[in-house]
This record gives sequence, structure tokens and C-alpha cells, in this order.
Amino acid sequence: MPSFFKKLFSAKTDQTFIEKDSMKKFLIVGLGNIGPKYANTRHNIGFKVVDFYAEKNSLTWETAKLGDITSHKLKGRTFIFLKPSTYMNLSGKAVNYWLDKEKIPMENMLVITDDLNLAFGTIRIKTKGSDGGHNGLKDIQNTLQTTTYNRFRFGISDAFSKGRQVDYVLGEWEAEEEKQLPERLELGCNIIESFALAGINITMNTFNGK
Repeated sequence: MPSFFKKLFSAKTDQTFIEKDSMKKFLIVGLGNIGPKYANTRHNIGFKVVDFYAEKNSLTWETAKLGDITSHKLKGRTFIFLKPSTYMNLSGKAVNYWLDKEKIPMENMLVITDDLNLAFGTIRIKTKGSDGGHNGLKDIQNTLQTTTYNRFRFGISDAFSKGRQVDYVLGEWEAEEEKQLPERLELGCNIIESFALAGINITMNTFNGK
């Protein structure tokens, strides 16, 4: 075979492997604010879910560009977990960087965030939609220039008085919520694995409203 065709065939083969490999990689983004004062706040539930998964699977976080990163392999899939270090309002920059760096298709990304419009612990998984007034989602939407990406919303309820929304979302969990969190976080781990192994549609049908 002439060298030109060998190179061409090799290039196409390499590209095929890259494309197949990228389809087996998943970016799981937990949204939150960095720093100990935010660690146990409602707004940081995205961090809390991925931290729970990491601890459960003995994963170690590493500080990298625009966020903390860890990875996990399961049944031929690679999970890359990201906690942006950009603060909530600039989450899109970190998300865009790691999608590009790891060559992960957008349909293989799941963003985990809090939602004031859902009762505490209620799960809602969607493939598209508005930012719902959430600054992290708003920045991701503006950076990626799309509202079509998978998001896992964790309900934190809206039990605050008028004008107290910021204090509420940046406040810590009530004692009763703390008791219920471990079971909800375990469910979050199941959602993450279902997303990568079974797909978004089955995951939505299985877990929405739970």
C-alpha cells in the first residue's frame, strides 16, 4: 500500500478510535462556590453530590485549571467530575474548557445544581430548558450558546420570606434536611451512573419526581 494511503488510513483509524473513546467519556459537573464558608450551603448541593460520589468510590480530587477534577471508570465508561473554581456566576468558563480539553460531546455532560422551585430533595432531570434564574446555569447557557444540555436539579425548596432569597440559598441546611441528605445523595450517585450507563431518557423516566 502506498505510504500516502497508509497515512490516510491510519489517520482515519485514529480518528475513529478518538470518536469512539469520546462517546464513552462523561463530564459530571457539580455547581457550587469554593471556600469553607459555602461548603454546607444549599447553593452548593452540586459540589455535595459529586463529593459524596468521590468519597464513596475513594476518588481523590486534584486542583487543575478552572476547577477541581477527579475521574472514575465503570463498565467501560470514564466519568470526569468537575467542581468549577470560578464561583457560581462564572461556571460556564470551566465547563467549556473541560468539555473541549477532554473532547467530550455535550450530550455526555450532566450539570448538577440546586433548584428553589422544587421541594427539598425532589429530583428533576431535563435535557434542556431555561436557566430558571440560576446564575450558574445562566453563565453556562451564555458560554455554550445553547439551552440544550443535561441538568440534574436538586430541590432546596423556597421556604424563605420576601427579600431573603440570597440569605436562604447561601444558608446552611436545617437539622431535618441534614438527616435526609445522605439518602438523597445516594440517589444522586445512582442518577450519575444511570446517566452514563443507561442514557438520559431512561434516567429521566426512572428518577424524575423521586
